[in-house]
Amino acid sequence: MEMKFQLALPAVKDVEVSKKFYNEVFGQTVALDLGWNVTFSGGFAIQRNFAWLTDAPEESVVAESHNMELYFEVDDFDEFLLRLRRFPSVELVHPPKKHEWQQRVVRIYDPDRHMIEIGESMAVIARRYLAEGRSVEETAKIILHPVEFVRSCL
Repeated sequence: MEMKFQLALPAVKDVEVSKKFYNEVFGQTVALDLGWNVTFSGGFAIQRNFAWLTDAPEESVVAESHNMELYFEVDDFDEFLLRLRRFPSVELVHPPKKHEWQQRVVRIYDPDRHMIEIGESMAVIARRYLAEGRSVEETAKIILHPVEFVRSCL
């Protein structure tokens, strides 16, 4: 029996506030809106009344658990940071930083304090090093990704 993963489903208090946030900040469009459950074009959904849905105690649905995140990639990280400035109410988990594999990332909170990571596309990073004249092997070593991945970015 094969199972297919369908989507991540963060619990939200106010569906309308969250719909607006994901549309305005991330450009997500609604694929299916059931009122209490909304699926976005990016392959995730939000859910109101999560405790009721799951038969879990209300107090067990906690905000800011810092044990999971939604992850988005962008080709132009600098452009995204400029876009983010248009939303002064969005709180950063941490300021933009660069990981040892050369990927720039920033993490923010959504209206329900779920953590969201926005990272620069690894394919863009690989192409940048290749364009500088680095070999496939050198680039793979710098970005800590397999040679096959770097070749696929050519």
